[in-house]
Amino acid sequence: MAEDTAKIQPSFLPSNHSETVTAIVHYYRAEIARMAGWRERIDQTSNWAITVVAALLSVSLSTPSSHHGVLLFAMVLVYLLLMIEARRYRFFDVYRYRVRQFERHYFAQVFSPVPDFSANWLQIVGQNLREPKFFISYGDAFSRRLRRNYIWMFLILLLAWVLKISTPGLQAEGARSTLVHSLSEIVANTRLGPIPGWAVVLAVAVFYVWLFFASRRALDDADQSGFGEVHV
Repeated sequence: MAEDTAKIQPSFLPSNHSETVTAIVHYYRAEIARMAGWRERIDQTSNWAITVVAALLSVSLSTPSSHHGVLLFAMVLVYLLLMIEARRYRFFDVYRYRVRQFERHYFAQVFSPVPDFSANWLQIVGQNLREPKFFISYGDAFSRRLRRNYIWMFLILLLAWVLKISTPGLQAEGARSTLVHSLSEIVANTRLGPIPGWAVVLAVAVFYVWLFFASRRALDDADQSGFGEVHV
C-alpha cells in the first residue's frame, strides 16, 4: 500500500507534516500579496474618482462661465470608475476568501483551538484553485462599492449641480446674483445644447433614483458558486 501511495504521490509534493506546513505558509503569503495587490487597485480607482470630483467641482463652481454640463460629465466619469471598481472588487473578494480560509481554519486553530472547525477546508481551497469561482455577483459588487464609497461622491455632485442651475451668478457673466424663483427658470438653466431642460432634469432624476435602489440592493450569498469562473 505504501508503494502504491508513493507511485500516486509525485516527488515534488510534500511528503511529511513539516513540508506541508512550509507549503501552507508560503502559499498563504502568496495569497496575501495577491489580495493586497487587488486591494491597492481598488483604492486607486477610488482615488481617481475623488480626484475627478474635486477637479471638476473646482472647474464648475469657480468660474461663472463654466457650463453645468461639466458636473454631468463628472457624474458619467465617476459612474464609469464605479463599474471598473466593481469588477476589481470581485477579484479581490476571491483572494480574500482564500486568505480567510487559512486564517479561520488553520492559524486560528493554532492560536486558539476549538472543536467545531471545518475539517475539510483544505479540500475546499484546493477545489477553488482547480475551478476558481467568483463568490459575489457583479451586481452585488457594484452595490457594495456604491453604498460604501461612491454614493457620497454622487450626492456631492448632485448638490453642486443643483447649486449651479439654481444660482444665475454661477452660470454666466452679467447674470442676476439672486437665486431663481421658479421651477421654469431652473428647467431653462438645465438646457444642454439641443437637449431641452426638462429632458436633462428627468434623466438626472431617473439616474439618481436608480442609484438609490442599486445601493439598497440585497446581497445574494445563497449560492457562492454560481457567479461564473474567474478570468482576467
